[in-house]
Amino acid sequence: MSGRTDDIDEGLYSRQLYVLGPEAMRRMGTADVLIAGMRGLGVEIAKNVILSGVKSVTIQDEGQTVWSDLSSQFFLKESDLGQNRATCSLQQLCALNPHVYVNAHTGPLDEDFLLKFQVVVLTESSLEDQKRFGQLCHLHRIKLIVADTKGLCGQLFCDFGEDFEVTDKDGEVPITAMIQSISQGNPGVVLCPDDKSHGLSDGSKVIFSGVQGMTELNSMSPVEIKVRGPYSFSICDTSAFSEYERGGVVTEFKLPCMLHFKPLSEALLDHELLVMNDYGKVSRHHTLHLAFQALHSFVNTEQRLPRPRSESDAEALLATVRELNTVAQVELDEAAVRNLSYTAQGDLAPVCAFIGGLAAHEVIKASSRKFTPLQQWFYFDALECLPEEEDQLAECSFSAKGTRYDGQIAVFGSAFQEKLERQKYFLVGAGAIGCELLKNFALIGLGAGEEGHITVTDMDFIERSNLNRQFLFRSQDIRKPKSEVAAKAVREMNPQVKITAHQNRLDADSEGVYDYNFFMGLDGVAAALDNLEARVYLDERCVQHHKPLLEGGTLGSQGHTLVVVPNLTESYGPATSNSENSIPLCTLKNFPHRIEHTLQWARDQFEGLFKHTPENVNLFLGDAGFVERTLGRGDCEALEVLGGVWSSLEVITAGGQRPMNWEDCVSWARCQWETLFKNDIRQLLHCFPADQMTATGLPFWSGSKRCPRPLAFDPDSPSCMDYVVATANLYGQIYGITGTRDSASIRNILEKVSVPTFTPKSSVKIHLTDKEMEEDKEKDRDDAEKARLEELKEKLASLALKRSAMQMFPMDFEKDNDSNFHMDYIVAASNLRAENYDIPAADRLESKRIAGRIIPAIATTTAAVAGLMCLELYKLVQGHQKITSYRTAYFTLAVQYFVMSQPSPPPHFKIAGKKYSLWDDFLVEGRRGGQQEMTLGDLLQYIKEESSLTVCSLYYGTAILYSGQEERLMLSVSDVVRNVTKTEIPPHKKMLKLVPSFDEEDDSDYCLMIRYLLL
Repeated sequence: MSGRTDDIDEGLYSRQLYVLGPEAMRRMGTADVLIAGMRGLGVEIAKNVILSGVKSVTIQDEGQTVWSDLSSQFFLKESDLGQNRATCSLQQLCALNPHVYVNAHTGPLDEDFLLKFQVVVLTESSLEDQKRFGQLCHLHRIKLIVADTKGLCGQLFCDFGEDFEVTDKDGEVPITAMIQSISQGNPGVVLCPDDKSHGLSDGSKVIFSGVQGMTELNSMSPVEIKVRGPYSFSICDTSAFSEYERGGVVTEFKLPCMLHFKPLSEALLDHELLVMNDYGKVSRHHTLHLAFQALHSFVNTEQRLPRPRSESDAEALLATVRELNTVAQVELDEAAVRNLSYTAQGDLAPVCAFIGGLAAHEVIKASSRKFTPLQQWFYFDALECLPEEEDQLAECSFSAKGTRYDGQIAVFGSAFQEKLERQKYFLVGAGAIGCELLKNFALIGLGAGEEGHITVTDMDFIERSNLNRQFLFRSQDIRKPKSEVAAKAVREMNPQVKITAHQNRLDADSEGVYDYNFFMGLDGVAAALDNLEARVYLDERCVQHHKPLLEGGTLGSQGHTLVVVPNLTESYGPATSNSENSIPLCTLKNFPHRIEHTLQWARDQFEGLFKHTPENVNLFLGDAGFVERTLGRGDCEALEVLGGVWSSLEVITAGGQRPMNWEDCVSWARCQWETLFKNDIRQLLHCFPADQMTATGLPFWSGSKRCPRPLAFDPDSPSCMDYVVATANLYGQIYGITGTRDSASIRNILEKVSVPTFTPKSSVKIHLTDKEMEEDKEKDRDDAEKARLEELKEKLASLALKRSAMQMFPMDFEKDNDSNFHMDYIVAASNLRAENYDIPAADRLESKRIAGRIIPAIATTTAAVAGLMCLELYKLVQGHQKITSYRTAYFTLAVQYFVMSQPSPPPHFKIAGKKYSLWDDFLVEGRRGGQQEMTLGDLLQYIKEESSLTVCSLYYGTAILYSGQEERLMLSVSDVVRNVTKTEIPPHKKMLKLVPSFDEEDDSDYCLMIRYLLL
């Protein structure tokens, strides 16, 4: 990602910048957007668009707040009843983003008013207005988006004009690949290193940079390629070009494309413009296209929507749909039409969240020209949320009650509402998805009854970068706990919700809080987590306690949701190894060939110099056993750690590296530069010269091994000075020395720095593989190294040294503070090393993403994911038992790609011919009926009686509790656990997870668990 961001509030928009990029953000920042209709859907769209950072948003609504609005409109309160919806929502919408001007219009829409905007969004609009304003917008090149929800169904339409240019169809980072060789021929063949597929496809266009020898390619316009294999492709005629020498990068060139849209009145008749999202519902999508038109006709005639559960209204709507189908000639889903009629008066927060997220993303596309817009109709339904069995509830149980849940009662009835309010749920995470879930929970009334409750935990504190998508937080909340602020916002949204906020990390250390009794008191769990380990741990806990789990995640414009239903679906599952994405240490140390390698190297340098070494010094100063423990980790590691501690404590004048003043810090930084970017490279080339050949006669420096070159320090080079300024300041900070950014004064100091001379040594060994490195570590040290260790022990034992020493100040890497020199160091160090190896440099924004491991994020995707998760919640609360009723979802809003399908059933395995799944286990009460705890022998006998299976061994974690030891059979199970593990069982641990092996066991990756209760 390239481009300046000086004019963009990077502190606020940092995560969104990685989704959209600076240029798209700038274009979006010039857009004036109108959003008509401020019920639940309209306010959801407005919230997401304002957070995204357009120039201005005008909200329009002539209507007054009624009870049913509170089912989905999160910025309206009971005190707003009878007042204009737009006016009541204005203040809270304004507070979402200080960079966006928001105003309200309470009059009607007309042609002159619409001409003030570049993007117009219509919600709650009549078909007549949609056609009329659609024609006007199409004629004047105003982008039009029509969005609507009715109960469990939603509709979306886009018209971006006769000609609409898209600058980047998918928003994916352009593919880059290193070059190993290029042939002279027609066509020329480009060969890439075989450590990673180039990822390009036939017809892609690419540009070349950094090629040495065949330099003609560097100045060529984009070249079309033809793929020959995963590591090679052909290009144009290169027979007349210079001979290729080395280096170079090939980068995918993204071409803009032109799209054409039909006005709404024409598009209504074109069923080819329907974008599918659930391929099990193709006929339903076509039916809904007609049914929404029929609803408009019904409202025109009756001046109202169909009544909940009214058979006569459903028949009338179906008759109109059949009439429309005489022209359309599609396969009708008549049950869907009836259900639409039954629920059309409903207004559901989760449906508004999903359709609102999609609609707002279309606004972003319209104003930024990034991503592929919807062409042109989208229909969505979650009718499987309705009861699985047809009930005979009377119409009156769905009628308005004059409560904030009227919009939901119209769909599910009052009995279901009461059940929702009794739910006890555990939400883990109060970040972006967590905020959206809590908003939905408040609106639907989850845990809002006397018996209901929500527990939310999040250990993080609010940062400014969160405000762009975690919409429950405001600038005054920065540095406050996320969970507490989110819980407070929920109570303001719906005072009836019972919610408790915790700041605990969910892991083994918090099992004293989230114990057996806690989980068994829950109805379900929702995960709003941003890391795999926590997801896997929470999933395991839910499986262990047989609790349903709602799971969702985002990556830029991609979203996924998963529902885990006990005894019905598979679970989230164990973590899979990501070792294939890890970078070998030898690559980082000596043979980098991608910018990711130099950035990880820079991050490792930061951690070693400014975090680990100061931490080790503090441990040494405060812990008498530190040296002996370090020696126990092996001579190689002990030399490195203890050497770093000694040099950090001893002053420079005595041979150490402890600075006494700012000048010493600058001097140290300059010498570091010399070591890392010149001397280390000279040593590497001394061991492996540029013309080195391998034993097989091939050049050593080929393929992914790029031949480096040492750099010469130049105080006029920005990268050299950036490194020295950042490094000197960071070095000063760990010693409590104040530095400066004044480059002129630093230059003056540099002129006086004496840089030691360096001569490469032939005795130095450079490892070519990680295996070599590990084997070398395990070898016994030579006498010189052992003597060095003894010398270090003696020096560190010096009391005088300890007395004169001062505590150091380790640093935790913080990517989002631009004044702390952390990213200054990373960018400078990485790009200097990239220069060593002829790797194209990365700008600060891209460097921050890679080194900071930032997950790109945007509010629209988050809202859509939370909406889908809450639709699954409806099903869980009702107790749906058919796997066909549930949905997992994966979508990419950038290209309107949706896959919604039923979840997978749990995998099954066999033991002694009997089929089991992950949900099958043995629940054993260790003290049945208040009696003395059962012995290990009792437990094994119980399993035998229950399953006819003979336990041959029993495990608790990694401990082997039993594998034939008869003397243990007479001990209580908990005594066996204590004796074998040599630790006490924590008082809060009421359930032990035991893993048996059976004599009868078949080969399987799965096993039956014993849930052993200590109650």
